[in-house]
Amino acid sequence: MGLLTGVLYGALAVYLGGWYLGKWTGNFSLLLFILSVVTLVYWLAERFRFAPARRTAAAELERQDAQRRAELARQGITRVDTDVDSAREKLLAQPWWLDWTAGLFPVILAVFLLRSFLFEPFKIPSGSMIPTLLVGDLILVNKYHYGVRLPVINRKIIANHDPQRGDVIVFRYPKDTSVDYIKRVVGVPGDEVSWRDQKLWLNGQEVPVEALPPPGYYDEDSLRYFQVFKEKLGTIEHRILVNPQARRPFGPEEVYTFPFRENCRYSAEAVTCKVPPGHYFMMGDNRDNSEDSRYWGFVPDQNIVGKAFFVWMNFGNLRRIGSFN
Repeated sequence: MGLLTGVLYGALAVYLGGWYLGKWTGNFSLLLFILSVVTLVYWLAERFRFAPARRTAAAELERQDAQRRAELARQGITRVDTDVDSAREKLLAQPWWLDWTAGLFPVILAVFLLRSFLFEPFKIPSGSMIPTLLVGDLILVNKYHYGVRLPVINRKIIANHDPQRGDVIVFRYPKDTSVDYIKRVVGVPGDEVSWRDQKLWLNGQEVPVEALPPPGYYDEDSLRYFQVFKEKLGTIEHRILVNPQARRPFGPEEVYTFPFRENCRYSAEAVTCKVPPGHYFMMGDNRDNSEDSRYWGFVPDQNIVGKAFFVWMNFGNLRRIGSFN
C-alpha cells in the first residue's frame, strides 16, 4: 500500500505541475472530488481493516507478554526486563501512507463541501471589471445564492434567486467551459440590450449614467487618469469606465459565432441583442476593454457558478478588502 500511495502522489504531482506550467487545463472541482473519493477509500480501509488489525496485533503482543511473565513467575522469576510498551506503540502507529490519505480525508471533504455549496475563492486575472474589481483582487463567490448545484457537473438541483441586472457573476465561459469569467449582468431573459455610441440602452431606454468628479481612475500601465461614471442597473449603482479613444468596432473579425446569434444585430458602431430564455447578457465595467456578451454571446443559466460579493485579499493593496458594490 505504501508503494501504491507513492504512485498516486507522484501522479498528483505530475498533474499539478503540468497544470501550473500550462501543459493542460485543470479542473479543481473534479480534482477535489477525486481526492475526496480516494481518501475516503483509505479512511474506510483504516477504520475497518488496518486499525483493527493493528489493535489485534498489539493485543496479541500483550497476551504473549503476559503468558511469558506468568510462565517465568511459576519458575520463581519475578523481575523481567522486557518492556513491550514501545513495541505496542509501534504496532499501533499509523503508517505514513495512511497519515497522508486517511488522515487528510476530513480536511479534503470539508474543503470540497465548502467550495462546492457555500463559498469559492477566485482571483481577478484581467482589467475587464475595472474600476469595480482590479487585477490581483482575491474575491469570494456565493455558490448558493442562485441555487444549489451539484459539484463537477454544475447541475442545479435546488432553485433560489434568479440573477438580477447589476449582479456581478462568475460563470463558465461559453466558448470554453474550463475557463471561468467574471462580468456584470446587464440583460436578463426577455431584455433587449443595445450598446451604441458607447452608451447602454435597455428595452429602448438609455441607462442613466453620471460623470464622477476628477481625478477618476489612475491606470498605472499608461500613467493616465480615465473618466469614471456612475451607472445604475436595477437597484444597483456601480462605477464604469468609458474611454472615447478606445472604442472597439463590431466587425466580423471581432464577433464570434455563438448560439442565438440571430437574436443580435451588428453595425460598425453598435450591437443590439434580444436575450433568449434561460440566458443572460454580460458586460465588463471597463466597457471599452472587455470581451463580453457583445462579442461572444449569451451566458446560459447552467454556466453560472455564483455571485461575487467580497474582496477578501489583495496583496498589493490591503485597502481593497471589503464589499465592492
